[in-house]
Amino acid sequence: MTDARGVIRLEGLRRSYGRVTALDGVDLEVRPGELITLVGPSGSGKSTILRLIAGLDRPDGGRVYVDGQDVARVPPHRRAVAMVFQDYALYPHLTVRGNLLFGLQVRRVRRAEAERRVRAAAERLAIADLLDRYPDQMSGGQRQRVALARALLREPSVYLLDEPLASLDAPLRFATRADLLALHRELRTTTIHVTHDQHEAMTLGERVVVLAGGRVRQVGPPQQVYDQPADTFVAGFLGSPPMNLVPGGGVLGGKADVTLGVRPEDLALDARGPLAVTVEAVEALGSEAIVLTRCADGTRLTVRTGPRPGVAPGDEVRLRPDPARLHRFDATTGLRR
Repeated sequence: MTDARGVIRLEGLRRSYGRVTALDGVDLEVRPGELITLVGPSGSGKSTILRLIAGLDRPDGGRVYVDGQDVARVPPHRRAVAMVFQDYALYPHLTVRGNLLFGLQVRRVRRAEAERRVRAAAERLAIADLLDRYPDQMSGGQRQRVALARALLREPSVYLLDEPLASLDAPLRFATRADLLALHRELRTTTIHVTHDQHEAMTLGERVVVLAGGRVRQVGPPQQVYDQPADTFVAGFLGSPPMNLVPGGGVLGGKADVTLGVRPEDLALDARGPLAVTVEAVEALGSEAIVLTRCADGTRLTVRTGPRPGVAPGDEVRLRPDPARLHRFDATTGLRR
């Protein structure tokens, strides 16, 4: 089905390892040419999903469809997917050229054509000058580009990226993230990117999939998921610092059957504000500051301010929450109201 190229559909996907449930009925559809990010705590099932799509593992139940085809009986090498791992998985005894040619040789691509494709992929990812180097002669960022080039050479319907930037330092991770976005805009190949980094998930994904306990908790555009979290887990997980959650409303008002939440940036230091608090700590981060406060009833509230808030530990200050930015969740189920 040509119109199904690049479509990934997961239906009721389940996978357990002994007594540990990795996936518990995951339903998800990825549209052609879409870049989505899977984010969640360790053990939430992110990498397991990639392994099941790639055929590196088998589900206990449910279906995986790639390009509209149920791939339950399709071996990994025949699936139209290419996977990039966190540890690069390069052959240390081969040069960059050798690593890139290897897969093409296995697929019996003619030598001249293979060389042409390797050169084109290397130029696209700015590693043409590294073709004669070995993996241990390159930086982490360069090795990651080689891994991406190798995936590129498969010309798949889907790219599966399993935390490919996790081993890079912050400046290099930022630059490589921009490169990934530029590459995706150029190729428009369906891409599923697994990450534990919230900033990475928010900036890369056209949609973000939040996972916890082997279940999908919310799917949506990054800003929508941030602004309208589906439950208290998503509210507390997405955001750094996380959303302030007050059971029963407490100092934020409300009723006993609700949990009220407010993002740190939606609390302002205001001498006329309704909430009296004591400053416990101030984290100066250069471009902003995080102020940790405690109310008289023991409730802790985190405030994000500009770089120079003008307060110090021990100060008595007042806070004003933005009433339009209060979030209400059911106290029993945790679901958004």
